[in-house]
Amino acid sequence: MEADLKNTLILADDETQYDIYARDLLARKCILAHILRSTVDEFQELSPDEVEDCIEDEIYVGVVPTEPGLTNRGQTTAGGDKIVGLNTVQSEKQEGLAVFDILFYVRTRDGVSRIIINVEAQKDEPSGYDILNRAIFYVSRLVSSQKERDFKGKKYDDLKRVYSIWICMNMDECIWNYVHLTNDSILSDHTWKGKLDLLNIVLLGVPDELPKRGRKYRLHRLLSTLFSVDVKPNERIDILENEYHIATGTEFREELDSMCNLSQGILELGETREKERLIVNMDLEGFTLDVISRVTGETVEKIKSVLEKHKMAVLKSVNQKQ
Repeated sequence: MEADLKNTLILADDETQYDIYARDLLARKCILAHILRSTVDEFQELSPDEVEDCIEDEIYVGVVPTEPGLTNRGQTTAGGDKIVGLNTVQSEKQEGLAVFDILFYVRTRDGVSRIIINVEAQKDEPSGYDILNRAIFYVSRLVSSQKERDFKGKKYDDLKRVYSIWICMNMDECIWNYVHLTNDSILSDHTWKGKLDLLNIVLLGVPDELPKRGRKYRLHRLLSTLFSVDVKPNERIDILENEYHIATGTEFREELDSMCNLSQGILELGETREKERLIVNMDLEGFTLDVISRVTGETVEKIKSVLEKHKMAVLKSVNQKQ
């Protein structure tokens, strides 16, 4: 039990660090430019450098709350004018508080309009909730929170378009869904004034296996290059620099190495824990040590060690309850 708890704590800590590295990598303008170029219509004909120039300097990473009433903050200028902006919270004060992974504004090429972009990174497709429901909540919050920040009173025509882009790693294949509003005419063909393009959700599934090179898989290949443990370090740098023309300085390379090492550690620890559970369950079902060894690929000595550790953990748990 104690060993399982220790492994769980190590895994949880590593996953937290992994999330931080993943967000920081995705929040780099050079990476965001490629994401926007593939997912937002206005930028598809621009070069990554041109898209990067459209991204505003303030990129919020893991500090803007999603909860109603907390996304915005208000302050008053010396002249008495009230200014409402995005609220940020310090990391030590946000325990239990849901925050947007990455949040920023991007201007269209003409410099007139602004679009709100949210990027969310997931290690895999969540099992504790339906991801589309959460994405709808996030994109709705980003629309409703604009009141008094991006538009005043009832000037709803000033609402800005919102994109919430969800990147799920460790999927079985390349996946790309675009969820947005549609207008179905049931009776008559009346044209209602307004913007159907205000709400936009992009769901991306990225496999560990590196997608083949080509326009169809351009974005997925970039994301897989960043996050897949199957891509060797030298290959990773070669793809980023030669295919995507992304400069990888020392700091960038260190972040890549740290994140990929953590990812490999999480994978290995998870596999170890699953194998130990299999050994214990097979022993409980009455399989011999030789059979367990052939099935798991572990030595008899290793299997005995696992079973002894499990036995000690059970005895300690029973003693604590008495």
